[in-house]
Amino acid sequence: MSFDDKVLTCRDCGREFVFTGGEQEFYQSRGLLHEPRRCPSCRAARRSDGPGASSRPAREMHDVICANCGKPTQVPFLPTGSRPVYCQDCFQAARSR
Repeated sequence: MSFDDKVLTCRDCGREFVFTGGEQEFYQSRGLLHEPRRCPSCRAARRSDGPGASSRPAREMHDVICANCGKPTQVPFLPTGSRPVYCQDCFQAARSR
């Protein structure tokens, strides 16, 4: 089946953009039924602002001393003292054993 290029209008910025035949074929192969409503630049901006993209708060890091080598390090959890806490190098070494 052959697809002809279509000129669509972006719902965010109002600019016209081309929905190419190749893009239409890709949409059909993926089972996507609706044409894109945003131009490529608005889609990219929306993706970069979407869930998981720097909208998460920064992790709270806690200063600890490695139980194996004694090097100061930081971990993303609050140690309770019931288990040893390791630096990244010692943790990876213990994990590979």
